Amino acid sequence: MAQSGKDRRIDYIEFNVSDIGRMRAFYGEAFGWTFKDYGPDYCEFSDGKLTGGFAVGEDIKPGGPLVILFADDLADTLRRVEAAGGKIVKPIFDFPGGRRFHFADPDGYELAVWSDK
Repeated sequence: MAQSGKDRRIDYIEFNVSDIGRMRAFYGEAFGWTFKDYGPDYCEFSDGKLTGGFAVGEDIKPGGPLVILFADDLADTLRRVEAAGGKIVKPIFDFPGGRRFHFADPDGYELAVWSDK
């Protein structure tokens, strides 16, 4: 399989937030970000180079956004994560636009990997 050029690279950052409207107003005004809504509990942002998301969540951890990597082959990347000592904390699941899983690295930091396939 041909690689996309972004395989296993940071592709997206997601913040758990308590109020999407407040975050849109802040980042739009302060930095000129643009937004795309995916329902009442999720909003994607773009700073012109990187995209990310605001997800309504109860577990707000300042300084702890979810870093999301891209994979051409999600199942293979999950196997690589496990083989390297990572712990799968959310198995592969579907979401609008693709599939992803979450893992904890050896120090407990949670990251995610997604694929459009």
